[in-house]
Amino acid sequence: MIMARSVFMMLPFVFAVAIASAAGAASTLYRFDDPDQAQRFQALTEQLRCLVCQGESIADSNADLAKDLRSQVHEMILAGHSNQQIMQFMTDRYGDFILYKPPFVPRTYFLWAGPLLLLILASVAMIKYVGRTRRDTQAIGLQQDERARLSRLLGESKEPKTDRTQK
Repeated sequence: MIMARSVFMMLPFVFAVAIASAAGAASTLYRFDDPDQAQRFQALTEQLRCLVCQGESIADSNADLAKDLRSQVHEMILAGHSNQQIMQFMTDRYGDFILYKPPFVPRTYFLWAGPLLLLILASVAMIKYVGRTRRDTQAIGLQQDERARLSRLLGESKEPKTDRTQK
């Protein structure tokens, strides 16, 4: 019982170690002249989106394109290119979509403003819907004299009806 509990409590630690080793595995596959280049490689590959997966960076993706892009970044670092040159090469070739943080320039204004515009549009639609529903329920309500007339027409009395079928 105690053994099972200690094994159960160690599982999060084991998973954390496994995830950390998998995350660093991409940079260990590539050889660099110094540790700074390895850090640059890791930082750059985490900033670039996998165009196949779209939800992962090229550092985390196992897609063939991501592997090719990692190799390209590796070669460019070894060739002495700066981070700016590597990022410029990638955006020239694949567009701003490859960046997890696209620049705030005229061609990406809609990308940056899109969520805010959708929120505003949804809020306006909700306000109109609630307002219309409120007006409709107020319009449906009968005035006191209309209720009395309806009761007379239907032959209802003010006394509550009793169920005559049950005795």
